Amino acid sequence: MDTGGAVSEMTELERRLRMAMTRTSLDAPRPMYGLEMPFHLDRLLPAKMIESLRPAAVLAPVIKRGDDLSMLLTVRSQQLRSHRGQISFPGGRRDDTDTDIVHTALREANEEVGLSADQVEVIGYLDDYPTLTRYRVTPVVGIVHGNPALSIDPSEVAEAFEAPLSFVLNPANYERKILGRDGLNVPFFELNWRQYRIWGATAGMLWNLTQMVTRG
Repeated sequence: MDTGGAVSEMTELERRLRMAMTRTSLDAPRPMYGLEMPFHLDRLLPAKMIESLRPAAVLAPVIKRGDDLSMLLTVRSQQLRSHRGQISFPGGRRDDTDTDIVHTALREANEEVGLSADQVEVIGYLDDYPTLTRYRVTPVVGIVHGNPALSIDPSEVAEAFEAPLSFVLNPANYERKILGRDGLNVPFFELNWRQYRIWGATAGMLWNLTQMVTRG
């Protein structure tokens, strides 16, 4: 993607974001988020189950307008069978026709919110995220320059909104909470922006990004 010289002029926050993402790769073995202290999610996802997780991807789109950076998120449609009304990134399972996991993330973002691949500058990846629905999700981080004209698929997305990246990357804005699941107490993060409650896998991915950027 042609960034029109945007990379040479950036804020400190964008510089830190890009620097953190340069340390990431799709090369195997990919790091897995949430299988170590303090979460102990390996009790819920034993090694054999992890090996059988189905590949999926999401796009974490950072919208850049001049010096302003924001994270684009979606509210899942009430028409969906699972996780209705929850906050998520555009994404889904990998199709056989996808050339790689990045293709999956970009294709899903195009289908759900109308972002075309040539609008997205892919800059890196977060740790793979295992879900209790048996997916191994690879979050792809991309920068979108300017004001993208979104075209939302109402069967999948109820609405799209943005949260300032400075807010998303502030560890003080995250709350640790507990969810009872199958007789176990499963910790999760929650991030609240205006009327939007971001929790579960999406908040976990954002926390992963926060840690990667703030640890330098």
